[in-house]
This record gives sequence, C-alpha cells and structure tokens, in this order.
Amino acid sequence: MIRTMIVAVFLSLWTLVLGPPLILFTLATKSADLMYWVGVKGVAFITRVAGMRVQVEGRENIPPGTCMFAANHTSNADAAAIVRAIPRRLAIFGRKSLFDIPIVGLAFRLAKFVPVDRGNRDAALASVKQAVEYMKTGSSFLVYPEGTRSPDGRLSRFKKGSFVMAIEAGVPVVPVTCAGAHLIMKKKSLIIHPGKVTVRFGKPIDASAFTIEQRDDLARQVHDAIAAELPAEQKPAI
Repeated sequence: MIRTMIVAVFLSLWTLVLGPPLILFTLATKSADLMYWVGVKGVAFITRVAGMRVQVEGRENIPPGTCMFAANHTSNADAAAIVRAIPRRLAIFGRKSLFDIPIVGLAFRLAKFVPVDRGNRDAALASVKQAVEYMKTGSSFLVYPEGTRSPDGRLSRFKKGSFVMAIEAGVPVVPVTCAGAHLIMKKKSLIIHPGKVTVRFGKPIDASAFTIEQRDDLARQVHDAIAAELPAEQKPAI
C-alpha cells in the first residue's frame, strides 16, 4: 500500500507541476513530443521507485515507420512497462472518463490519445475512425485486442476492431508479449508489488496483405504470436 501511495502522490505532483507549462508549450509549438516524452520518463521513474523491473526483448523486430502495437492486457502495470519499452511516440485509447479530468484530459487530447465510450456504439465507432486517421497520418498506435484486462493473467480471445483498424490504415502489426505484469498489480487491486515484467516484441505482420473479410485471420496470427511467447501460466486456457 505504501508503494501505491508513493505512486499516487508522485503522479499528482507530476501532473500539477509539469502539466500546465507542458500544455502551454504544446499549444505554442503545435507539437506534443516534449510533453509525451516527459510523461514517459515520469512513468519510467515511478515504476522503478515502485519496484518494477522491466526487461525488453526483440526491439530489432520493430519496423521503421508507422505501425500498430498489439499487446496482451493483464494489469494497470503493463501499460507502464510497454509504453516505456516502445522507442517511439504512440497514440493510445483511453477511457472517456479520463479525458474529463482537468489538465490530464487536455494533455491526452493534445497527445492524440483517443477517448473510448464503450457504452455508446456510435461514439466507439467514431473513436476507431479517429485512430485510423491518426495512423494514416503517421501516428503509431498501441492497442489491447482483448478489450479488457485478463482476470487471471491468461491470454483471452481477441476482438476484431483493432485489426480492422490496422487493415484500413495499411500498417504492420507488431505482436507485443507482456509477461509478469499481473503479479505486479492484480485486476481490481490498487496494491503494487515489486517484481519483473518482460516485454517482448515479435515479428511484424503486414496488415496491408489482408482484406477486411480476412480480419479474423490477422487476429488469429497476432494472437498465436503473442501466445507462443507467454510463460505457461499465462497462455490461453483453451
């Protein structure tokens, strides 16, 4: 619980102290790069303080140019590990409620993060369309095709929407395997445990070679690539 309190206090101070000047700088320069990388450095620092060690493998598999990173999702801790492991600017989806938080919401929008309202189908479709447009204009994207965090750390079935995005944008999909994050911070728990998280990048899969009708095939290939690199206790149950 002490680690959780340290993280909460640090993130609050980080947001309040650095958020406003970074937002003003972003508005003045029309570039969110500095704000993004300062945020990533802050996440990297606080995760180390919280006792999370991140091992990164397979960075050489990340292709040049825009791509979609597709990762398994087990914990609030895996986003911190994955984002700091990816050596480029990213856009991501986020719960709509996060965009309503002062400073945070504005920073997210300036960074081209995309709000998602899962209870509103039309809004969700608009979010997917926005993500595709961002990728077409050069923004790499991080997605969690399972749609929600795994309750037990095992890889679940993938939803198809992410792969429709990749096909429409014509970008390669990089399978990202995240192992151990579910032990750092369990689902529905705020307690942070020290430990090691391994982030492994697999060989990219060219989504432009698939049609919309073949989205299931693309999803299956990415799912299999991630499953193959997971430890036994995180592989799919079936």
